Amino acid sequence: MAIDTYEQALNFIHGRTQFKKIPTLKRMRKLMEMLGNPQNKLTMIHVTGTNGKGSTVAFLRSILMAHGYSVGTFTSPFITRFNERISLDNQPIDDDDLVNYTNRVKEIVDQLDETLPEGGPTEFEIVTAIMFMYFADVKPDVVVVEVGIGGLYDSTNIIQPVISVITTVGYDHMNILGDTLSKIAFQKAGIIKSGAPIIIGNLPDEALTVIRHTASKQKVPLIEPKNGYEITRAPSKEMSMKIRYSDDQIHQQIFSINLFGEFQVNNAGVAIAAFVQFMDQMGWQLSVKSINEGLKQTTWPGRMELINDEPTIILDGAHNLPAMQSMKTTIVRDFGDRDVYLLVAILADKQTHAMIAELAGISNVHLVVTSFAGPKAKRPSANIEELIAKQHPKNPIQTASSWQEGLVKLTNNLSADDILIITGSLYFISDVRHFFKD
Repeated sequence: MAIDTYEQALNFIHGRTQFKKIPTLKRMRKLMEMLGNPQNKLTMIHVTGTNGKGSTVAFLRSILMAHGYSVGTFTSPFITRFNERISLDNQPIDDDDLVNYTNRVKEIVDQLDETLPEGGPTEFEIVTAIMFMYFADVKPDVVVVEVGIGGLYDSTNIIQPVISVITTVGYDHMNILGDTLSKIAFQKAGIIKSGAPIIIGNLPDEALTVIRHTASKQKVPLIEPKNGYEITRAPSKEMSMKIRYSDDQIHQQIFSINLFGEFQVNNAGVAIAAFVQFMDQMGWQLSVKSINEGLKQTTWPGRMELINDEPTIILDGAHNLPAMQSMKTTIVRDFGDRDVYLLVAILADKQTHAMIAELAGISNVHLVVTSFAGPKAKRPSANIEELIAKQHPKNPIQTASSWQEGLVKLTNNLSADDILIITGSLYFISDVRHFFKD
């Protein structure tokens, strides 16, 4: 049956199974082969990592656009609307195009549902196929493709990129990727391919060993911090940050970024290094001025996003333990002299107790823990009582039965000098952002 409306397209996509029992790329390759392999027509940068993927993609897009190139991006999850996941020059695919490409992919999916023993493609495989078909038709100069989960068996990993990027390696999705940093790094190293230099961010030694081994095996250059490029934070008294970047082509250059948070320094460094390598691979000329312009123009909803000045209110999707540890670093370094109020809601399938413990141990932090409607019945919000049990907070942890109640409780007591950070699951951040932005 044909899809006629935007709602029907989303219902078809979201109605598909999310995972299969046995990870494989055979089904994805079959799907793309039957669609004419549109991905082979594209020039691509492939990005994976436990955290920092989205921000790095955003930095890359802005830098490339500042140089005058048209840029496709594929990201997940979305913050405001599904269409954001497939964007051309930062403009989401329009509803009619989404309906059109979903219909074309559905024809093949219906056939594979009938012929494959394990059933047809998953939700993410279908969205990936729609993305490849759309970009093959609109023909951007480059497509920056963000991995969904892991890398090795991710549906995006049928591509031959110009360069590959691994931002970070930490503990997340351990039921899928493995329970050690080595196992997780092995999955992410799956995107390293012969002929495509690999750029990485700051990685733990255990993960770095795996990445170096894979890069050597594939005989590709590995560009890493302090051994290919250098990135540090430069002094700045503003909410925007200054960074100092240096490599073989750019020497001790100061850039400005408007994405706040200590982790964004590393993300920006990875993005600049990836951009420099990409331009070198393509034989294109880079401009330091345009890099700076692109970095300054970069925005990324829900990632240390300033949504109110007085009092300061920030949205940040710190959705796993490594992200919450980065949040702690930012609070201690940048907001240590102010009272920081945190409204937190986390999905139950994360390292919930450890995530709350990171925040509860900060002396100037006041926590309100709440819940929200998870993305699906099988992925609920973490139980509030379980989150606060056996914690050792510096200040008493408050609770709220809903985030709306928690928000009212906090905003009524904030002074102009205080900071409110709303954090946790990206799905939670999406809900709250609608409240502030609609």
